[in-house]
Amino acid sequence: MHDVRELIDSGPETERRLARRGHPFDLDGLRAAQRRRVAALEAVNGLRAELKRASRKGRPAGPGARAGNDPTGDDPAGDDPRERNRRLRSRVQAAEAEAREAENDLERLLLTVPNLPADDLPDGFDEKDAVEVRRVGPHRGSGPGLGRHHADLGESLGILDTAAAGRLSGARFSVAVGPGALLERALGSFLLDLHGREHGYTEYAVPHLVSRETMTGTGQLPKFEDDLFATSVGGRELFLIPTAEVPLTNLLARETLDGHRLPLAMTARTPCYRAEAGSYGRDTRGLLRLHQFEKVELVRVCREEDAEAQLELMLTHVEACLRRLELSYRVVLLPAGDIGFSARKTYDVEVWLPGSGTYREISSVSDCGTFQGRRAGLRYRAGGSRRPAATLNGSGLPIGRTVAALLEQGQEEDGSVVLPEALARYTGFRRLLPGGGCE
Repeated sequence: MHDVRELIDSGPETERRLARRGHPFDLDGLRAAQRRRVAALEAVNGLRAELKRASRKGRPAGPGARAGNDPTGDDPAGDDPRERNRRLRSRVQAAEAEAREAENDLERLLLTVPNLPADDLPDGFDEKDAVEVRRVGPHRGSGPGLGRHHADLGESLGILDTAAAGRLSGARFSVAVGPGALLERALGSFLLDLHGREHGYTEYAVPHLVSRETMTGTGQLPKFEDDLFATSVGGRELFLIPTAEVPLTNLLARETLDGHRLPLAMTARTPCYRAEAGSYGRDTRGLLRLHQFEKVELVRVCREEDAEAQLELMLTHVEACLRRLELSYRVVLLPAGDIGFSARKTYDVEVWLPGSGTYREISSVSDCGTFQGRRAGLRYRAGGSRRPAATLNGSGLPIGRTVAALLEQGQEEDGSVVLPEALARYTGFRRLLPGGGCE
């Protein structure tokens, strides 16, 4: 959420920056909504003051007494003060209702305005406009006799059962079997241990169902409602989380933190649920675009002036995961028109997938500035003032996409897959063999 005064005061600059995102900004509409809100609040305050004066000046002298003249000029001389005050109270209630409606209309408008992109982002609206920052590692898994897709590898290794997933739930679901299920569990434990013991994140176990208010706080609602799974039981509406960013960030919603406690670092492993609206026909095979998948999420909360440094730090934590897992990858800076709704700056970390012959996103690391802090009421105390906190988030890492990368980059000509040393103590094996074996 934005401060409406800041948007209006910097109107042309706001229009310019949002245009870089491809977002048409209705400055005149925002000004009109703000004027209506201010006028409605002024009307409420005026009528409340009038009611207070009328109640004080027109109070009867005793039982059954009547005021001589109406001091407010609102009613004819000799009118019963109680009747006059009743009408004033009715006008106050009507004005308060108008003020609430004006406030709600303004808030609904503000909730549709995305975060302002950072000025150092490149121009553009899709992945071809991203700027490569660095590339790490060779194109593993490529060459003669290699380059198989992870879905094919998973089936031949006996660790993925696509047919069973289809029978259970339809398209875009997966079933891991035997060593495959163990690999997923091991990978989650490895990532949580790395982030908790070496990177300083506090691990949380959080709800997978959250309220509309919680989804709104991090920017998933109202814009992305079609991408969410929702349930209603007994009249209670809840949403399945698309990422642990939602509950982790909102753990601190409507709180004022001691500025000396910042930065805070949180992590959680949760299932994630996404309708994948608008992705029909894309990545229908394998583990890249599922309705349900597991992910280890990273969230950091800090002062706004520290956000840029915190973004770079979080990026190193994500890269450390890939280096430990011996995966080849690259880092790109997304253009202004391709960052998420709540982000002001995003690095995508893309892993090499020889089965597709390209790099694919495995983590987005984003600086949201104070955008989510304002929406969720997350503040910190600095001196004698309270300020909205900055929030950052990143995948560290998604389980399914990481398994896909491990299979494709670790494939051998004989059909086996060699896993990294870092996972050996979690899995008890280093090699997956065709037919479901391991060693």
